[in-house]
Amino acid sequence: MSRLLILAIFASGASLWGQDFIVDKEKKLIIIPAKVAPRKIEDEKFKEIYPIEVIATYPYPKGKKAHETVVTFEVKPSAIHQALVDLGLKPGKPAVKEGDKQEGPEVKLLLETTPGKPGTRVAVEQFLVDRKTGKPMPRVRWLFTGSVMEKVAPDKPEVYGADESGTLIAIFPVTGATVFQSSLSLADEKFVKLEVSDKLPKVGSPVNLIIRVGK
Repeated sequence: MSRLLILAIFASGASLWGQDFIVDKEKKLIIIPAKVAPRKIEDEKFKEIYPIEVIATYPYPKGKKAHETVVTFEVKPSAIHQALVDLGLKPGKPAVKEGDKQEGPEVKLLLETTPGKPGTRVAVEQFLVDRKTGKPMPRVRWLFTGSVMEKVAPDKPEVYGADESGTLIAIFPVTGATVFQSSLSLADEKFVKLEVSDKLPKVGSPVNLIIRVGK
């Protein structure tokens, strides 16, 4: 990271978290560098283009949902969780099976399509449409649920599940190993099949994923 960028961050009252993302405490923003994800994974295991089910995850092969995401990033989800706590939010709980109700404080999720350029921050829902009809994604609320803890080995302590899955934001509660879930239910996943719209920049383009606390 350049010295100029570091100076700009601290001049605005933001702080760095030992990861490549920015926390602006004054504006209550978390800014995460990301890239537009490919819709087709070049691996014989993935024979088709799957509907979008998450917004952000680790790139393939680290990201378990990298074949159905809008963007990829390389920051530990647990670090984002901690940043939100330090901004005053208390995590709720994720839905992990059908019939569960996800809970947590609401946040806003934006994509900055040209990093650093004013006027390019857009709600993430505006980049998603129904695969068949082309209609915009239904309006949802984004909830800071926090992740389930997972046992990855019998002789190891539990770990923050989202750090293992790589999933930061899930549209449907298809996994509890995520930091955010939308207000949609698991039943909705059977009927709402999403695709990225032509408003999204081309694959590989750098973007900023922005989490805004409050209105």
